[in-house]
Amino acid sequence: MKKNQLLTLFAISFCMTISSIAVAQFGKIKVNTKTVESGTKVVKAATLTDEDVIKMTKEYINWMDEHNHVPAASDKYAIRLKKITAGLTNEDDIKLNFKVYKVVDINAFACADGSVRVFAGLMDLMTDDEIRGVIGHEIGHVAGGDAKDAMRTAYLTSAAKDAAASQGGAVGSLSQSQLGGLAEALVNAQFSQKQESQADEYGFDFLKKHKFSLTAMADAFRKLKELEDKASEDDKGKKSQLFSSHPSTEKRIKKMEKLAKEAEE
Repeated sequence: MKKNQLLTLFAISFCMTISSIAVAQFGKIKVNTKTVESGTKVVKAATLTDEDVIKMTKEYINWMDEHNHVPAASDKYAIRLKKITAGLTNEDDIKLNFKVYKVVDINAFACADGSVRVFAGLMDLMTDDEIRGVIGHEIGHVAGGDAKDAMRTAYLTSAAKDAAASQGGAVGSLSQSQLGGLAEALVNAQFSQKQESQADEYGFDFLKKHKFSLTAMADAFRKLKELEDKASEDDKGKKSQLFSSHPSTEKRIKKMEKLAKEAEE
């Protein structure tokens, strides 16, 4: 598999660790709607409506799809993802669509418009149910509004804001270079501990609702923990964004195990 350079929108909030963007990262930087400062300007995120954010998100995901290797429907990864997501068309009034990015990164993300993107590297590592757990977690960031806040903040702290202002405040008509700048702003935007914990719980409830394996999230976290430990030993300072999260992966495993045990009693 060819390794493509990907400007991720955070990192699989399922860091595991998007939303306008919900990456399973499970999060570093708290995303919020407080005022953000750019030079001498102070802009309120509230000035961007939900409609503005969704419009911008659609343009952004189209840009992402164009700049990453999306395999044909006949590709083994595309076939497998279609099987994994069969019947998952709408969740909490979020109309879902799925694609694979054929890159080696262990990651996934979801956007506020319902776009969910799963990386081939993650598919190589995890079982079908574990991937469903990651997807559920990512949708949780969308359902919880984390992503819209993240996109607002990234937009208002990027050069795209000034470009839009020069066009009379238009949003959702960004150039290729402006979209690239937005991607750069999103790359370091991650979710808070509270947001990650809530998305974990949403992911578990998602598995339970659809009658998938209740241990899938704990199992997925164990695999991530193994990679985290290995990265700590062999490649310090170069851990995947997947691991730059809190609460700790170990605590998340225990929480998911507890929820699974309680649900089965």
